Parts: sequence; C-alpha cells; structure tokens
Amino acid sequence: MKETVNLDTFLCRFNDIRPRNFSYAGLKSLFRYLEELEEDTGEEMEFDPIAFCSEYTEYQGGIKELSDDYPDIESLDDLRNETTVIMVDGGGFIIQNF
Repeated sequence: MKETVNLDTFLCRFNDIRPRNFSYAGLKSLFRYLEELEEDTGEEMEFDPIAFCSEYTEYQGGIKELSDDYPDIESLDDLRNETTVIMVDGGGFIIQNF
C-alpha cells in the first residue's frame, strides 16, 4: 500500500516524527531532491523519515561544520566527488552520508 506525499504532508509528518533533524529549508530541498530521484529512476520510494535521517545529514555551517565529521574534505568539489550534495536555499547543504 503506497501513499502519495506532497510537500506539505512531507513537512508536517517529518516534523511530527523527527522535528530537529533538518531545517525547514533543508526539508524542502530534500523533498525536491527525492522527487527528482523518483522521476529519474522511475521508482517510487517509501516515506521513511527515520531512514532519511540515517542516510542524509544537513550542514548549515558549510564545509567548516562538515570537517568535524569528514576531516579529509576541504572543499565543496571534494565533497561532490565523494557523495550526493543537495544545496539548501539560504545556505548550507545536505549530503548523503558516506
């Protein structure tokens, strides 16, 4: 059984389950990315906030904040060579953890 999730539903339900994992802008960027991924692959995915929290991390402080978790990454280009980077409106980014 599948449910279609629009942006409003995604934001509300995500914040009910995991309210502190992503900023509001980050959630919007993640939603757009996941929708594009579904379109590109032709495969629907399940709405699973806990899995998304395990798979993706938002860094609002940029590369400097990221260096605490990934000390070998020195630039956004280095990061893009390692993983998926989702830019967040207003600054920062979300990465697929690696």
